Amino acid sequence: MPTAPLFDERPPFDRARLAEALRRLASEGVWIGTSSWKYEGWLGQIYSRERYMSRGVFAQKRFEAECLAEYARTFPAVCGDFTFYQFPSEAYWRRLFQSAPEQLVFAFKAPEQITAKVFPSHARYGPRGGLVNTSFLDVELFKEQFLALLEPYRARVAVLILEFGAFPRTAYSHVREFVRDLDRFLALLPRQFRYSVEIRNPEFLGPDYFHLLRSHGVAHVFNAWTRMPELGVQLRLPDAYTAGYTVCRALLRRGRSYEEAVRLFSPYEEIKDPNPEGRQAIRDLIELARRDRREAFIFVNNRFEGNAPRTIEAIVE
Repeated sequence: MPTAPLFDERPPFDRARLAEALRRLASEGVWIGTSSWKYEGWLGQIYSRERYMSRGVFAQKRFEAECLAEYARTFPAVCGDFTFYQFPSEAYWRRLFQSAPEQLVFAFKAPEQITAKVFPSHARYGPRGGLVNTSFLDVELFKEQFLALLEPYRARVAVLILEFGAFPRTAYSHVREFVRDLDRFLALLPRQFRYSVEIRNPEFLGPDYFHLLRSHGVAHVFNAWTRMPELGVQLRLPDAYTAGYTVCRALLRRGRSYEEAVRLFSPYEEIKDPNPEGRQAIRDLIELARRDRREAFIFVNNRFEGNAPRTIEAIVE
């Protein structure tokens, strides 16, 4: 009679094998990476601890400054979530792109100063919390403080993501009001970048929204989020493929809050809650992209299952 193993028999992380699988997919136009990259929980998987030791001590500042180069040995793409919280300076952009090999492609989120209609009532926002954002969908601010500084690195930017948090009824009583405002914004954006839109209002997922994106050649971001339909459901929505490229972000299991995921999964060393349905939906998206010869940019977050590299490993193998 079989008995339960006394020790964890999970195989060691095969970084070279994963890197080869991801390079093969990238050659077919399917780019897979993670949301952010500075995670000590990935040491021994994506990162080599000895690379960041100084006098026998792990040097966290060195790790954070230099680990992107080692990340790129495995992954062909990465999503920079940090831009949601700031307008990076010219010097910051220069350091970032100098820290990674040229073959690594990036996605970046637009700053929330552009996409937040009302600042959340959260301690991080201080006195701005709960106030109307006067810079919401300010296209000139976005062009001058974000796009212009990114222009020298445009060839390495795969896509930009406009992430909109869930709007209350007091902000938009109907999707048509959101579509009207977004239409004005997208119409004025320079076309040298590719754009995508991520929404957190499931009731917006319909003809008005998809028609708007298609009219501008902008992609809908298929996103796994606490209050959004499952990825598999979104993939089957009529007219959801609105551009010649596709973007997907696997962020959270439906019904789970961000705070709960952080509490359950930190420091993100291993998968703690497998999501087979979510994995299969991403596999389906990969096959659709390959079949239709449509580029796809897929990013997996640690908070989806507990450890993004292991999730990606499971998806592609």
